[in-house]
Amino acid sequence: MNKWVRFEKNGSNHFGIVDDKKITRYQGDMFDKNNATDEVFALNDVTLLAPCLPTKIIALWNNFYALAEKQGNDIPKAPYYFIKPSSCVIGADTAIIPPASYQGRIFYEGELGIVIGKKCKEVSLAEAENYIFGYTCVNDVTAMQLIHQEEAFEQWSRAKSFDTFGAIGPCISTLSNPEGLTVKTWVNGRERQNYPIEDMIFSPTQLVSLLSADMTLNAGDVIACGTSLGAMPMKKNTKIEVIINNIGVLENIYLPE
Repeated sequence: MNKWVRFEKNGSNHFGIVDDKKITRYQGDMFDKNNATDEVFALNDVTLLAPCLPTKIIALWNNFYALAEKQGNDIPKAPYYFIKPSSCVIGADTAIIPPASYQGRIFYEGELGIVIGKKCKEVSLAEAENYIFGYTCVNDVTAMQLIHQEEAFEQWSRAKSFDTFGAIGPCISTLSNPEGLTVKTWVNGRERQNYPIEDMIFSPTQLVSLLSADMTLNAGDVIACGTSLGAMPMKKNTKIEVIINNIGVLENIYLPE
């Protein structure tokens, strides 16, 4: 299992593998041909970036049995999803800043993210695992009051797509089996979410197969698997940590102006 990161050092962006708080810089393409260089940096001496640059984030709604039961939602027969644009993506240790045009509540949602490793379209369930590069942490930030603000049109994409509303990181872990993972979200040091990935309605491989039937998935694209119980609004200066075992901690501060 490797943990891939993107990072900035002396004004230049690079990628590499983290091991014991050190990063070995690689050259080439993270998702294709690459090789290690002889450059090694201390993790504390670089600035981590979002670990990939997705062309889109496909984010799931109603994908956990526990939350569906609590909210009285029917179990979907196909994935319910919305699209978050690449412009909303930030990495770890970057502030979440809502736009001045919105004054309502902002929710955190800790989630598992699937990172696509190569272009895929209409892949079978049996093939789907071959297109998963790895997994990351996601905070699917939401301007919750926007969604149902207009009776004529539910604004899911707008509510999810403001700049800084797609936090991913700190790395992409190439772990082979996500079934034993647990997503935890800490808010100012207090645990607010703790749920198992095994409670997902659609598994990672099912999501890749089903979503690739709808659209082309590109290397670096992220599928946010949806959240479960415990998503709540944030107050100013709130520290949000999305923690997933064998991946890491995605930490961001909520700083409305």
